[in-house]
Amino acid sequence: MRFPGQIYLAVFFSAALTSFLTLPLWRRACQRIGLVDEPGGRKLHGAPVPLAGGLAVLTGLIVPLAAGAAVLLAGWPNLPARDLLVYGLGKRAVQLVVIALGALAITALGIFDDRHELRPLPKFLGQLLVALAVAAAGVRVTLFVPNPLFSYAITVLWLLTVINAFNFTDNMNGLCTGLGAIAAGCFAALAALAGHYLVASMAFLICGALLGFLPWNFPRARAFLGDAGSHLVGYLLGVLAILPHFYSPEKPTRWGALAVLTPLLVLAVPLGDLVRVVLWRWRRGQPVYVGDTNHVSHLLVQAGWSPTRAVLCLWLLAAMLGGLTLLQRLP
Repeated sequence: MRFPGQIYLAVFFSAALTSFLTLPLWRRACQRIGLVDEPGGRKLHGAPVPLAGGLAVLTGLIVPLAAGAAVLLAGWPNLPARDLLVYGLGKRAVQLVVIALGALAITALGIFDDRHELRPLPKFLGQLLVALAVAAAGVRVTLFVPNPLFSYAITVLWLLTVINAFNFTDNMNGLCTGLGAIAAGCFAALAALAGHYLVASMAFLICGALLGFLPWNFPRARAFLGDAGSHLVGYLLGVLAILPHFYSPEKPTRWGALAVLTPLLVLAVPLGDLVRVVLWRWRRGQPVYVGDTNHVSHLLVQAGWSPTRAVLCLWLLAAMLGGLTLLQRLP
């Protein structure tokens, strides 16, 4: 059975609409409880900005998922591809539950960090526990190495790297949100073309939730992602990069076994910035977890670009690199 594209559209637009409409509610809630980003230091904004983005994005994921589950449980006989969805959800039930709980946990960790500025070790341990739970649920990288210990180690390392890469990119209005939406869109297209309908649906859901928040965050920010949001974006994209089978001997692509490197290209901009910044700090004897203004986005602004132009340039680069991965699916 061919999976109907209208399901993808429904998932995408329901997530975008939910995220967009609930942001003002979360914004007021964050202002009431003092969950705001105060100006000063390296920060350019002149007034406190609510850290509501992560909560809005999470709501954009949860509400459509709950609505979809209710529809499936209602047993509507004419729902397109209902049997495929029920089968896929049943087969991946444990993994999906753990992924969802991991999203809640990583967002809670980020909120706690936003409120209390956690020290690096507790924050790292929280990220590590979430990554270990995902790996234990069977969502793991193998890279053709039939060794469980290697699979666990590389999966945890990957998730920690992507989470912190997106956390690093949350340094200008819209940058982290836009890069996350572009990457999710690329993963959605790749999964849909490969027939991985459940992964594609999840990717379209994430893409929609991020794009629903983006108008509130770019070019003028009325809300920030905060550590809650940037952690959530990194976690979701890290998981999305593991779920599909980018290479299968039964269904080879034009890239052959090199297709397993697809996530590196899709996430090249945040990963490249992470590597560059970490090496720069390490060579100067600075702690890698202490923020500065030496990210690629900052360098573009220091070269005379406006922040908006710098962000648009990095979005374009990410879209071009991600678009290259779609070539492997051409006949």
